[in-house]
Amino acid sequence: MAKYQFHVEVLPRFLSDQSAPAQGHFVFSYTITISNTGEVAAQLISRTWNVNDANGHTEKVKGLGVVGHQPLLQPGEKFEYTSGTRLRTPTGTMHGSFFCVAEDGEKFDTDVPMFVLDALSGGSRTLH
Repeated sequence: MAKYQFHVEVLPRFLSDQSAPAQGHFVFSYTITISNTGEVAAQLISRTWNVNDANGHTEKVKGLGVVGHQPLLQPGEKFEYTSGTRLRTPTGTMHGSFFCVAEDGEKFDTDVPMFVLDALSGGSRTLH
């Protein structure tokens, strides 16, 4: 087991009731579960996202914490949140990272692997 390690799981969903496909507005939610699989308590400090639509447009999003929180996770603890994004196309992808600081001061990044946003499949397809 790594001393400093978070594991991230993502469940994307297409929100048809908030979307307007004829106007090029496709809204997605994504539920993120972050687990501290390391040996030391650590806090999620900030996030960076790359949101890509099918036309090649990329939006980079950076900010402190996630949904107003900077969770401190003890080994074995989890934190789950749901957020969302909009695309101009029915499909796209997202990937990113979380910047974390362990209780002992060690800094590390946790990658969020690319996942697919897909209005045609309900948004539930993930990449491994």
